Amino acid sequence: MEPAPRPLRIASLVPSITELLLALGLGPYLVARTGFCIHPAEGVAAIPKVGGTKDVNLAKLRHLAPSHVIVNVDENRRETFEALREFVPEVLVTHPQSPEDNLALLAQMKLAFASVQGVAQRCEQLSAELLASLQACRERTWPQQRVLYLIWREPWMTVARDTYIARMLAEVAWQSWPALCGGETGAARYPVLQGDEAWLGQIDRVLLSSEPYRFEEQHLPLAQALCPQATVTLVDGELLSWYGPRAARGLDYLRSLAGASSASC
Repeated sequence: MEPAPRPLRIASLVPSITELLLALGLGPYLVARTGFCIHPAEGVAAIPKVGGTKDVNLAKLRHLAPSHVIVNVDENRRETFEALREFVPEVLVTHPQSPEDNLALLAQMKLAFASVQGVAQRCEQLSAELLASLQACRERTWPQQRVLYLIWREPWMTVARDTYIARMLAEVAWQSWPALCGGETGAARYPVLQGDEAWLGQIDRVLLSSEPYRFEEQHLPLAQALCPQATVTLVDGELLSWYGPRAARGLDYLRSLAGASSASC
């Protein structure tokens, strides 16, 4: 006699993946999330928190007995992943590094949770939406612009060219600066600026993200002083950096920003 299948109990340690799981109809199976998993608010309200993305409460998570835990290479620590392997039957590792990688992410979720009615169809729908948004970006020739995407201040921090954010920007020919790649993991993916780099004077646009640091109106003059020749704009960091259901919307958002920029030139 074959053993009975394990009850499905999912823990997500990645905010955008938590949102994705809810969009796929997997909310009833979610037993844990991080404190940064805040969307959609009504969907996550009753799901227990197990710390943050970097400081997971492993004892509490163990007590919740998940059958699956979803982690991310950028968001979570390797030691967390190693600890999870000791008591979680399935640890799913995610690492989208470009908008197109959402297709592989959706395929991964479909494979893991296709036994739940409706998941496969919702994965296919989100994949179709993403492909349509990618095509809409790529069927147009965009004027290239040098862009500084700021995620932190004191010190100023930006993104390397091999990050998900930079590759999102590249879909509308916005080339992120500095001209550095940070590798698969580690702090080099998010370079610190000194503020006196010569290339700052050549930047066309500065984008001030709403996360992880929440830039606001009072920061516009500070960024303008950093890049005197640039247009400085506050942007929705969740749309530009979250995976899953926000990916297509993020590309549409980028097209609107780039389109407005082109029209004003």
